[in-house]
Amino acid sequence: MPVVNITFDRMAKFLPKTKAEQALDMLPFIGLDIEGIEDGMVRVEYNPNRPDFSSDYGIIRALRGLLGYETGMPKFRLAGKTGFSVKVEKPVKEVRPFVVALAATNGQLDDETIRQLIAMQEDLHNGIGRRRKKASIGIHNLDAVSFPVTYTALPDFLFTPFGQSVKMSARQILAETETGKAYGHILQDKYPIIYDSAGNVLSFPPIINGADTKVDVGCKNLFVEVTATDKKAAHDTLAVIAYMLYDAGFKIKTVTIEDGKKTETPALAATKMDVEAKYINELLGLDISATKIVECLKKSRLDARPNKTRISCTIPRYRIDITNPVDLVEEVAVGYGIYNLEPTILPSTTAGQRSKMSDYFEAIRQTLTGLGMTESFNFSLTSRQVQYDLSNRPSDGEISVDGSKSAEHEVLRSSLVPSLLQSLSRNVHEEYPQKIFEIGKVFFKQTDRIDEKWFLAAIITHDQAGFTEIKSSMQALFGSAFGLPVSTKAASNPLFIKGRCAQIIKDSQVGIIGEVSPAVLQNFKLRMPAAAFEVDLTGLLAVH
Repeated sequence: MPVVNITFDRMAKFLPKTKAEQALDMLPFIGLDIEGIEDGMVRVEYNPNRPDFSSDYGIIRALRGLLGYETGMPKFRLAGKTGFSVKVEKPVKEVRPFVVALAATNGQLDDETIRQLIAMQEDLHNGIGRRRKKASIGIHNLDAVSFPVTYTALPDFLFTPFGQSVKMSARQILAETETGKAYGHILQDKYPIIYDSAGNVLSFPPIINGADTKVDVGCKNLFVEVTATDKKAAHDTLAVIAYMLYDAGFKIKTVTIEDGKKTETPALAATKMDVEAKYINELLGLDISATKIVECLKKSRLDARPNKTRISCTIPRYRIDITNPVDLVEEVAVGYGIYNLEPTILPSTTAGQRSKMSDYFEAIRQTLTGLGMTESFNFSLTSRQVQYDLSNRPSDGEISVDGSKSAEHEVLRSSLVPSLLQSLSRNVHEEYPQKIFEIGKVFFKQTDRIDEKWFLAAIITHDQAGFTEIKSSMQALFGSAFGLPVSTKAASNPLFIKGRCAQIIKDSQVGIIGEVSPAVLQNFKLRMPAAAFEVDLTGLLAVH
């Protein structure tokens, strides 16, 4: 979770009537966790769904509402148009098609505001920007920019990147710089570039800014651009930055984006949403008037008014987390004071009991351990190589993690057997026979959802392991744990030897059983024959 540092000096500056202890006590009630207090500052952790909390300005903005300094939508007024423009050229539309921008003028950056701005930039990159893939931010000294600015894409180009003293090509930057290595995978053949009318390169998004427009302490005017592959992400990001810079004392002016048509950004129009007063009271277990509800919403920095049985709300553009009426109910709870909500003890209690599924799991464990097997536990996330390549399984319907940081956690598994084979491969030096089983979840991609199912898999390996032994164990399991007779029917599966594989049948197919193919054994570097079975417990227990 992202963390923001707030100094006690700045807290005292923006909340002059509030003691530091009182302000700290209120932080958890706007959804923040206190990580620690040291050297005159407090470290707070926030949920990424509140990107406005990525700087102390956003946090103090919320506290000022809850503590009664100012309520309703924060005061914000665009200072007009700059007359500056960003011209978007056709080549970049195939690479990173969207750009929005603003100018922040007549302010002044101090050390702490720069620190907050840089930290906010990185948090927005990782949050809304999805590690810069969906959106990335460039912050520049406006006084060093000659307009109009051009946004395009080129096969390569030279400029001096931020933090360097010599010119480098785009390819060099991707190969040699820290940010290039970290985010170069986002780009391919053409590289986005933003340059001004004087030919100075402002930015190589989403990698790095140019050195010519770097921002220093004392900078009075800023040019902020956001490039993106997702239009909404671009506008959301710019809105959060606009409010932060406004709170920091800058005047916010629009920039014209010329992309076939002319658009002024930032677009900061508030959104409207209605919610039934009755619905709010039902969800919170309260009985408060419409007037009180409006008061609570205003303390959460929203505008609101009663409208017959409903409450009409106006939501500032930076609150991108509010998407449906339930979110408004949460804001009422925050404004009401979560500390004022009293839990209600139920008039009667009921005794809990184990679910039927848990009873079956226990019966499975007792039966298989009685057969000399050891239970194995593996992660639901596994590597593509183990789940598909080494197991000779087709990867149709693969559910992969976007931007996984580890090759061991790339995909959600759709079978338990590959994980068990991996466990055996890590224990080839141990004593034989080896017999293990696992009860775990597997995942399947459907047209409009992902299905989760409980599966059971068991595997044996030793010099005489074969179909007869594993089938005997499977039939013993079904008879003891489920009280069900099952049959087998010849089948084929790339994981198993042809002619030594069968479906497990109980009215319909509920599983697969067979001797693991020599190719798979070799892939996992197993030294002994192996046989396994796998059963769809969710499907089996739903019918029986």
